[in-house]
Amino acid sequence: MNDMTSDSNYRVTADELRQFIERFERLEAEKKDIADQQKEVMAEAKARGYDTKVMRKVIALRKRDRDDIAEEEAVLEMYKEALGMT
Repeated sequence: MNDMTSDSNYRVTADELRQFIERFERLEAEKKDIADQQKEVMAEAKARGYDTKVMRKVIALRKRDRDDIAEEEAVLEMYKEALGMT
């Protein structure tokens, strides 16, 4: 009976493991589809004359806290002044 119990537990664990792996694989496929869609958006924007490098910077900035951005910009301005770049 002990062998049957461990075999049953193994099957349940194997099924659960398979489910986790299959869920992860589906998410990977969705992630690839989304990345492809993002590339299409940038290609369309580029074709319309937008600078996609700058667009990506704007997108990154929009994710950040305004105070962090202001502090970084102040330090950048100070460094540029110190180097005579302004």
